Amino acid sequence: MKKAILEHPKKMVIKEAPIPEPNDHEVLIKVAYVGMCGSDIHGFEFGPFIPPKDPNQEIGLGHELAGTVVKVGKDVKKFKVGDQVIVEPGVPDDTCEYCRTGRYNICPDVDFMATQPNYRGALTEYMTHPEEWCYPLPEGMSLMEGALVEPASVGMHAAILGGATLGSHIVIFGGGTIGLMTLQACRSLGATDITVVDVLQKRLDLALKLGAKAVINGKDENAVEVLRSEENFGDHGVDLVFECAGSAFTANQAVQVVARGGKIMMVGTQSKPVPIDFLKINREVTIQTSFRYCNNYPQTIEAIATGKFNVKDMVTNVYPFEDVQKAFSEAIDPEKKANMVKGVIKIAGDE
Repeated sequence: MKKAILEHPKKMVIKEAPIPEPNDHEVLIKVAYVGMCGSDIHGFEFGPFIPPKDPNQEIGLGHELAGTVVKVGKDVKKFKVGDQVIVEPGVPDDTCEYCRTGRYNICPDVDFMATQPNYRGALTEYMTHPEEWCYPLPEGMSLMEGALVEPASVGMHAAILGGATLGSHIVIFGGGTIGLMTLQACRSLGATDITVVDVLQKRLDLALKLGAKAVINGKDENAVEVLRSEENFGDHGVDLVFECAGSAFTANQAVQVVARGGKIMMVGTQSKPVPIDFLKINREVTIQTSFRYCNNYPQTIEAIATGKFNVKDMVTNVYPFEDVQKAFSEAIDPEKKANMVKGVIKIAGDE
């Protein structure tokens, strides 16, 4: 088979490798589609967030995937050859206090694709995975949509942690994939008063299409002044703010617009320390981080399958597997990435 490896920052190579054999409780999956996550794009440009201890460690990218089962281990009960599946990429140790209390997403020893300890990426023609962390693709859902359950689950988890519901007044900073998934998750939970802030008009136009009540182009307007104006939230501020851009600038904007007793959900990855003016939020504001997802795949799959989530229209770029280098190069190109909302790499496609 073929698989793509990060040879060094900004350089992907496709190499030959043996097709893996599934263990007793694993399935062998022929990968169909792999979504390009922001963490993958960061890893392509700069290397992994946490570099491997061994400088010779092979680095794979990709963890958003769906495909078709082509072989099963002898103890597999849920799936048979030919079944189409959606993969949840993190496998926790199932023994720690976090796993035992149902918070497996913060398991310190989780084996998550394309990260430590083995950096096994999904950009490969075949891969094995435990059956318990695979889900059947519902009838009527495409394999490409199945690959996007993973980022959709990030938005769903954040929306639920934030307490989004009917009547919530919400602002989302960042209209990229996770911001737009969070928008749709909030709407699926009943919220309708949602404003999205971004600096790329294409993302804002898509946010309106996906159900945002209003959008603000932060490049053309001062978002804080607009949100604090009497026509919007005024002196009261915003009840629930999601920071989905992973930017220190937008994190501080969130602090300036949140209401007394309100909540800031930090969803985007902040790669550097962020100074916060706590004097602005000392009226019992809650700041909570959100990490991946936990027990959210079933409800997210249903949301997509029933049309409450529109992930298909978020895909702006589809690349064949052999163009994996081009895909990631365009994702970091200042001009081309402005027109990219969600990139997907087609390994085998729907069959």
